[in-house]
Amino acid sequence: MLPEVTPTQAQAHLADGALLLDVRELNEWEAARVEGALHIPLGELPKRFRELPAGRAIICICHSGARSGKAQRFLLSAINKQAVYNLTGGILRWSSEGLPLRGFATRSSRNGGRPV
Repeated sequence: MLPEVTPTQAQAHLADGALLLDVRELNEWEAARVEGALHIPLGELPKRFRELPAGRAIICICHSGARSGKAQRFLLSAINKQAVYNLTGGILRWSSEGLPLRGFATRSSRNGGRPV
């Protein structure tokens, strides 16, 4: 099983210098994101992963955890021996735990007021 972190655990890792990598699409990123996260959409990751700083733990985040799990698996194979985590539940769980988001937006008619 690959290493996963909860939003609370992710905050502790971020305080220790980890990088939060948001792999959602641009429209999702613009709607709501965690302050300080680096945005590289999943489809661009194979071409851009070298932009990631060496020696830092990486926490991958997406909408619900599926795409970030794919990003995690890719990164673990591409950058051998670096700590790479998947944020369980993605930005949906981050938001549901009341953690801060930048650019927060909702679409109440489409999704019951959940974050985009």
